[in-house]
Amino acid sequence: MLMESIAWAEGTGGGSAGTSSLLSFVPFVLIFVIFYFLLIRPQQKKQKEQKALLEAVKKGDKIVTTSGIWGTVTNLGKETVTLQIADNTKIKMQRENIARVRGEDEDKDKDKDKDA
Repeated sequence: MLMESIAWAEGTGGGSAGTSSLLSFVPFVLIFVIFYFLLIRPQQKKQKEQKALLEAVKKGDKIVTTSGIWGTVTNLGKETVTLQIADNTKIKMQRENIARVRGEDEDKDKDKDKDA
Protein backbone atom coordinates (compact mmCIF):
# COMPACT_ATOMS: atom_id res chain seq x y z
CA MET A 1 0.00 0.00 0.00
CA LEU A 2 2.81 2.38 0.83
CA MET A 3 4.56 1.77 -2.52
CA GLU A 4 1.36 2.42 -4.44
CA SER A 5 0.83 5.78 -2.75
CA ILE A 6 4.41 6.85 -3.48
CA ALA A 7 4.10 5.87 -7.12
CA TRP A 8 0.78 7.69 -7.39
CA ALA A 9 2.26 10.82 -5.75
CA GLU A 10 5.16 10.91 -8.20
CA GLY A 11 2.86 10.57 -11.19
CA THR A 12 0.55 13.45 -10.22
CA GLY A 13 3.00 16.11 -11.42
CA GLY A 14 1.55 15.97 -14.92
CA GLY A 15 3.47 18.17 -17.36
CA SER A 16 5.65 19.90 -14.77
CA ALA A 17 8.19 17.04 -14.75
CA GLY A 18 8.78 17.42 -18.50
CA THR A 19 9.08 21.19 -18.20
CA SER A 20 11.58 21.04 -15.34
CA SER A 21 13.77 18.55 -17.19
CA LEU A 22 13.68 20.79 -20.25
CA LEU A 23 14.65 23.81 -18.14
CA SER A 24 17.59 21.88 -16.67
CA PHE A 25 19.16 21.78 -20.17
CA VAL A 26 19.04 25.57 -20.63
CA PRO A 27 22.31 26.24 -18.74
CA PHE A 28 24.12 23.61 -20.83
CA VAL A 29 22.82 25.15 -24.04
CA LEU A 30 23.91 28.62 -22.88
CA ILE A 31 27.39 27.33 -21.98
CA PHE A 32 27.71 25.72 -25.43
CA VAL A 33 26.65 28.97 -27.14
CA ILE A 34 29.20 30.95 -25.12
CA PHE A 35 31.96 28.44 -25.94
CA TYR A 36 31.01 28.57 -29.61
CA PHE A 37 31.29 32.35 -29.87
CA LEU A 38 34.35 32.71 -27.63
CA LEU A 39 36.44 29.68 -28.65
CA ILE A 40 35.22 27.63 -31.59
CA ARG A 41 34.19 30.35 -34.05
CA PRO A 42 37.35 32.50 -33.70
CA GLN A 43 39.54 29.41 -34.08
CA GLN A 44 37.73 28.36 -37.26
CA LYS A 45 38.11 31.89 -38.64
CA LYS A 46 41.84 31.88 -37.89
CA GLN A 47 42.25 28.48 -39.58
CA LYS A 48 40.51 29.78 -42.72
CA GLU A 49 42.77 32.84 -42.80
CA GLN A 50 45.90 30.68 -42.38
CA LYS A 51 44.77 28.35 -45.17
CA ALA A 52 44.17 31.31 -47.48
CA LEU A 53 47.61 32.71 -46.61
CA LEU A 54 49.32 29.39 -47.41
CA GLU A 55 47.54 29.14 -50.75
CA ALA A 56 48.46 32.73 -51.65
CA VAL A 57 52.21 32.38 -50.98
CA LYS A 58 54.23 32.77 -54.16
CA LYS A 59 57.85 32.76 -55.21
CA GLY A 60 59.68 35.86 -54.00
CA ASP A 61 57.47 36.49 -50.95
CA LYS A 62 59.29 37.41 -47.78
CA ILE A 63 57.91 35.36 -44.91
CA VAL A 64 58.35 34.50 -41.25
CA THR A 65 58.08 30.86 -40.16
CA THR A 66 56.43 29.56 -37.02
CA SER A 67 59.90 29.07 -35.53
CA GLY A 68 60.80 32.72 -36.20
CA ILE A 69 63.06 32.28 -39.23
CA TRP A 70 62.92 35.14 -41.75
CA GLY A 71 63.40 34.17 -45.36
CA THR A 72 62.44 34.61 -48.99
CA VAL A 73 60.53 31.93 -50.88
CA THR A 74 62.66 30.58 -53.73
CA ASN A 75 60.74 27.44 -54.64
CA LEU A 76 57.25 26.10 -53.94
CA GLY A 77 56.22 22.47 -53.87
CA LYS A 78 52.88 20.91 -53.13
CA GLU A 79 53.68 20.50 -49.44
CA THR A 80 57.12 22.11 -49.14
CA VAL A 81 58.71 25.53 -49.48
CA THR A 82 62.36 26.38 -50.05
CA LEU A 83 63.50 29.52 -48.24
CA GLN A 84 66.62 31.53 -48.76
CA ILE A 85 67.65 32.75 -45.33
CA ALA A 86 71.13 34.08 -46.21
CA ASP A 87 73.15 34.70 -49.38
CA ASN A 88 74.14 31.06 -49.96
CA THR A 89 71.85 29.36 -47.46
CA LYS A 90 68.56 27.70 -48.38
CA ILE A 91 66.33 25.53 -46.25
CA LYS A 92 63.44 23.30 -47.21
CA MET A 93 60.46 23.16 -44.88
CA GLN A 94 56.81 22.23 -44.78
CA ARG A 95 54.45 24.81 -46.22
CA GLU A 96 52.20 24.71 -43.15
CA ASN A 97 55.01 26.18 -41.01
CA ILE A 98 54.66 29.60 -42.63
CA ALA A 99 53.35 31.97 -39.98
CA ARG A 100 52.93 35.17 -41.98
CA VAL A 101 54.11 37.23 -44.92
CA ARG A 102 56.38 40.12 -43.97
CA GLY A 103 55.55 43.65 -44.94
CA GLU A 104 57.92 46.13 -46.56
CA ASP A 105 58.18 48.20 -43.36
CA GLU A 106 59.51 45.16 -41.46
CA ASP A 107 62.49 44.94 -43.84
CA LYS A 108 63.46 48.50 -42.93
CA ASP A 109 63.43 47.57 -39.24
CA LYS A 110 65.68 44.57 -39.97
CA ASP A 111 68.18 46.79 -41.81
CA LYS A 112 68.29 49.16 -38.80
CA ASP A 113 69.12 46.19 -36.54
CA LYS A 114 72.11 45.31 -38.75
CA ASP A 115 73.51 48.84 -38.47
CA ALA A 116 73.31 48.85 -34.66
